[in-house]
Amino acid sequence: MTVLVPVSARRRAPLAAGVCLFSFAAFWAAQRAADVSMIDLMVYRAEGATARAGGDLYALRATEAHLPMTYPPFAALLFTPLTVPDAADLRGLATAGNLLLLVAFVRLCLRLIDERGHTRVERQWEHARVEGRRGHARVETALWVSAIAVWSEPVWTTLRYGQINLLLAVLVLWDLTRRPGHRWAGAGIGVAAAIKLTPALFVVFLLLVGVVEAVRRGGRPPAVRHACVATAAFLAATLAAAVALPDESRRFWTRVVFEAGRAGHPEQTANQSLRGVLARLLHTGDPGPWWTAGAVLVCAGGLGVAVAAAVRGERAWGVAACAATALLVSPVSWSHHWVWCVPMALLLWTRAARRGGPVRRAAAGGLVVVFCSYALWWVPHRPGRPELDQSAGQMALSAVYPLAAFGFLAVAAAVARRGSRGRTECPGRPLPGRARAVAQDQAVAKE
Repeated sequence: MTVLVPVSARRRAPLAAGVCLFSFAAFWAAQRAADVSMIDLMVYRAEGATARAGGDLYALRATEAHLPMTYPPFAALLFTPLTVPDAADLRGLATAGNLLLLVAFVRLCLRLIDERGHTRVERQWEHARVEGRRGHARVETALWVSAIAVWSEPVWTTLRYGQINLLLAVLVLWDLTRRPGHRWAGAGIGVAAAIKLTPALFVVFLLLVGVVEAVRRGGRPPAVRHACVATAAFLAATLAAAVALPDESRRFWTRVVFEAGRAGHPEQTANQSLRGVLARLLHTGDPGPWWTAGAVLVCAGGLGVAVAAAVRGERAWGVAACAATALLVSPVSWSHHWVWCVPMALLLWTRAARRGGPVRRAAAGGLVVVFCSYALWWVPHRPGRPELDQSAGQMALSAVYPLAAFGFLAVAAAVARRGSRGRTECPGRPLPGRARAVAQDQAVAKE
């Protein structure tokens, strides 16, 4: 069936593309004016060169900052192509690639949110009737959002350092937005976890969702299969690294993986994890059992919220809650790891637009301000470990991302509770508010 796209929407798309390109060009110019070193990208390049030469990856100290390798050895194998171009060309290619990944990431976020709580019957109906219009609108919206998101602190810093956060996020969402039962769904999460361990929490999330759905409805839910495929992909990538780099693999999995302080001092302002907050709060470089106990409680609570939201039809909220939990409980979550602020902000904005109310609008606007204000850098953070002597106000500023994450988890819990009250177990019944959306889609399709 031919789906008609309104003329106004067709005219807005070039405008969105133009604004996005202008924003990206201004961003690129600003980065060049700041003479960014893209230091992490240079570390990746050194790791790839060391892997090619058969050197000791975990004895490596790269760049003038003498930074070590902290990722599993599989990452070094993927970094070997970075040794082909020279450093100047590599910086340009990495910036262009990350900008494209940002658009893809936003596009996947919008797809996940658009599929919020749809049943199979609804997804099939919408695909046949209005998917063309929805897809067109998502591309346009993705361009507008990307033009703004590139200036947020996590995205800016990701590109400034030449980090791989957007690549990992795209791999995860590429899996979570695929159709249920797809044979390769889960492979992206497994590969992302083999590159960097933090995405492995999504495997636990999928497994728990599958178990709850199996208990409630019986059968074999797709989430269980997704978790199994992700686990298999992780093991396959890790085994490939062990064959290619046996000594480094043994060293990482027996020693390096337990060295939480390898990445840097936990109290650094850039460390926006629960461990970093506790280190600054307790004025110590080793929060020890306080962090262990806190991480266990936060992980249990955050995963509980994520699973509850997912099984009650709010899948996008569950995914974002899982991401927030992973960032909170990781020993080190540098500020550039928080690119997951994009789906968090989109979910809050969507909720405010659909349900209205000054509180919801303030929550959405507040989250955007937090991640675009660069507030965590307003406190002393130069060498000499000044974070160990912060005042109460400075500690609050240097904990803005974890505080925002806890606030988001609270909202996600409320959304999950509302979902449980507003739905029945009838698989073909539209979700609350869906009848109006379907009627709107029919009206647009008839234009």
